[in-house]
Amino acid sequence: MTLILITLAVILLIVGIVGSILPVLPGVPISWLGLLAFYLIPGIEIDYWFLGITLVVAVTIYILEMVIPAMGTKKYGGSKAGMIGTTVGLIVGIFTPIPFAILIGPFVGAFIGEIVNKSDSKTALRAAYGSFIGFLASTFMEFMVALIFFVLFLYKGWGYRDFLFGNS
Repeated sequence: MTLILITLAVILLIVGIVGSILPVLPGVPISWLGLLAFYLIPGIEIDYWFLGITLVVAVTIYILEMVIPAMGTKKYGGSKAGMIGTTVGLIVGIFTPIPFAILIGPFVGAFIGEIVNKSDSKTALRAAYGSFIGFLASTFMEFMVALIFFVLFLYKGWGYRDFLFGNS
């Protein structure tokens, strides 16, 4: 059982790191499940504070991943219609089977939202650029948190190395 759970934890943490770059997968929440799998190993004392704090971080990052591209749109002069377009574009991009749709979706959504809002094409393009920058920022943030979760896993696992690997 220990080997299965440690393997599951490692797989979930690696998938979480990959998922932070491929927005089809919720990277940080998957990484958190890897931390949870580690603490489900019989003989490992559950650290409720650690799990609780990392869960709050995972949920916060997941929410911010959806909000930051819209904030980028607003910062670069976009209107509420552009922010809504960014969010709709992100969601459509996630489910569209076109290469790089997740990158193109927020950009196109913000642009269309601004055009519908009767903005000129220069303003619409600037807002779309802001959504793209916001998307890149949120992806970088998610990648860093997933990587930190993996490092925390290694640190916690190192403390139980004798138990996990049976040094006799």
